[in-house]
Amino acid sequence: MEDLSRHIFNLIKEAETDLPKDTEKALEDAYRKETNHIAKLQLKTILENIKIARKEKLPICQDTGTLIFFVDVGIDFPYKHEIQSSIHRAVKIATEKIPLRPNCVNPFTEKNTGNVGEKIPWIEWNLIEGKDCKITVLPKGGGSENCSTLKMFNPSDGIERIEDFVVNHIIECGGKPCPPVIVGIGIGGGADIAMKLAKRSLLRSVGERSKNRTLADLEERLLKRINETGIGPMGLGGKTTALDVHIEYASRHPASFPVAVSIQCWANRRATVVIKEDGEVEWI
Repeated sequence: MEDLSRHIFNLIKEAETDLPKDTEKALEDAYRKETNHIAKLQLKTILENIKIARKEKLPICQDTGTLIFFVDVGIDFPYKHEIQSSIHRAVKIATEKIPLRPNCVNPFTEKNTGNVGEKIPWIEWNLIEGKDCKITVLPKGGGSENCSTLKMFNPSDGIERIEDFVVNHIIECGGKPCPPVIVGIGIGGGADIAMKLAKRSLLRSVGERSKNRTLADLEERLLKRINETGIGPMGLGGKTTALDVHIEYASRHPASFPVAVSIQCWANRRATVVIKEDGEVEWI
C-alpha cells in the first residue's frame, strides 16, 4: 500500500504535537479548581505549552518518547505484510521531519540509533476479525516509564493491600513522572501480561471509567486517594496529582496475583487511525 508509511507518519505527528482533547480538558478543570498558587502556575504553563505545540506543529515535550504501536489488524486486511516495515520507515522520517529526539540506545554499546533499534519501535499485535487495521501510537516518555512497577501479591492478599501498594508507589515517585499523571494498572494474567494490560489501559480516554463496576469503583477510590496525597503538578504541591486511574484485568493462576503499574505523564500523547481495505483512512 503506497500511502501506509505516510499515514503512520501523520499519526506520529498528531500524537507528538497535539494533545488529545480529553487530557487537555482534564488539565483545564484541574487549573480551574486549583487554589495553590505554584500549582496553578504549573498548570497554566502546561496549558500554554499545549497550545503553542498545536499551533506551531512542534513536539509537546522535548522527550518525544519511545514509540509504542498497538496494532489491531483484521484477519482479512490485505496489507498485513507491509505494516511493520511501514512503521519503521515512518518513524525514521518522523525523527528527521517533526523532528523527534533520538531516544533509541543499545543497552550494551550505548550507541544511539535514532528511534529505530532492536525491537524498537515496539509493536503490540492483536489479530481481530474483519478487513480493517487500527493503529494507535503511544509515545512513552522516559521519566514516567521509570516509575513503572510490578508486584506479585499472595492470592490471599485483599484489594486494600493492592490499593495501598499503588498509592504508596505514587507517593514514592513524587514529581519524577511529571504529574498530573494518568495511572494505568494491570491486574492478573502473569507478570508480563499485567504490565501489558497496565500500558494498554493508558489508551483509554481520561474520564472514561471501566465498564466493569468493580473496577470502576476501584478506579474512583484510587484517584481520590492519589489526589489526597497533595503531590500536585510537577510534584510541587496541589490538588491534582493524577488526572485519572485506568484498570484492566485478566484471569490469574490460583497461585499468583500480579499487579502492574504503568504511569503516563501529563503529556498523555496518543493518536489512532483506522485504515480500510480500500485504503480509506478514518482518524479517531
